[in-house]
Amino acid sequence: MASADLRKELDCSICLNVYTDPVMLKCGHNFCQLCIDRVLDSQEASGRYSCPECREESRERPALYRNITLRNILKNFLSTEPEQEESRVFCTHCVDSPVLAVKSCLLCEASLCDKHLRVHSKSPEHVLCEPTSNLENRKCPVHKKTLEYYCRLDAACICLACRLDGAHRGHQVEMLEEASNKKKNQLRNFEQKLTTNITDIKKRAQNLQKRQRKAQEKADGETERVTVLFRDLRRRLDDLEKIVLGDITKQAEQVSNAFDDTIRQLEAEKDELSRKKRLIEELCNVIDPLTVLQEPGTGDLCDTEEGDNEGGERLDKHGGDLNVADFQHTLYTGLSDIMSGEKKPISIQESAGILLDVNTSNNHLHISDDRKTISWTHIDQNHPGTLKVATNGPIFREESFKRPDKCDQK
Repeated sequence: MASADLRKELDCSICLNVYTDPVMLKCGHNFCQLCIDRVLDSQEASGRYSCPECREESRERPALYRNITLRNILKNFLSTEPEQEESRVFCTHCVDSPVLAVKSCLLCEASLCDKHLRVHSKSPEHVLCEPTSNLENRKCPVHKKTLEYYCRLDAACICLACRLDGAHRGHQVEMLEEASNKKKNQLRNFEQKLTTNITDIKKRAQNLQKRQRKAQEKADGETERVTVLFRDLRRRLDDLEKIVLGDITKQAEQVSNAFDDTIRQLEAEKDELSRKKRLIEELCNVIDPLTVLQEPGTGDLCDTEEGDNEGGERLDKHGGDLNVADFQHTLYTGLSDIMSGEKKPISIQESAGILLDVNTSNNHLHISDDRKTISWTHIDQNHPGTLKVATNGPIFREESFKRPDKCDQK
């Protein structure tokens, strides 16, 4: 629509065609240079010149100014519409100035504008059609007569001579209008089928779009669900990590404290033994027997028993290490609860001030080394109580003690 409006603005008001070498008068109106020169020449006899558009008068022939901007607009506009310019058909009888034709006569082989169409013959042999610059296509290439019939056998447009005496004699022929109407009906039927197919395709596309939206909504829901699930898993794993690391840290502190106590005890024992050793060495170097025998405090120098370091040895052999089973049980139990979806707190039972008896506990109860913590486990703990050892008192380990009766003399 905008292109059509612009197209009208580019027409000269004198010849009604697109500007050719546009020039501008002092009043600002534009015309083809040839058109305005003819008008001004016709006004020269009267001695008064006027603009054909606004009728502005002047006693002298007005100067013509070349409109460079309009020329560039015409150049760009016409370069974008070459086909439209080529398809323009002008009236054959308008020689002085080209005027667009509205109809073409096949008999006269001429194109007519509105003015010449009104005076054109109305007889039937003068067949009018849409404006065309190639009238030869409307005539038989053999007989040079107007095409009037359509041969169904050869699917060709023919003239009367072709039907009566030419190559199409005896063929089934129709008038061009009748054949055209039949073809139009076929095209309309095919158009209806195309319309039906287009409607079906639209419905299928709409159904697919609905399914696509549902699938996307489902994917969004699953994404949200999985996001919440993993957020909860990360939170529970973080909680489990804190609990297990806390247990490890607590047990490590307990073991470290036990080692510190034992080390301090051993250091004290070592200092005491070193003191006795130095005293013994001094006594052994004394020559006077009376001095050796009468030295005060020497009676208990040889009373040191081998069992004095039993606590350190017991810590070295039977303790002094992390009980990995404790926090492994907490870890595995917590992971099992997370995988099974159970949301119960990960904890173990503790009883302050009470020491648990390993000999009487269930075989599926895990008891820590300090006998203060208990937790359930599926692993068989092989507690002594499950072996049915009959005893009413404490079980003592048999150990040999050697009590030296005398000191070695150096």
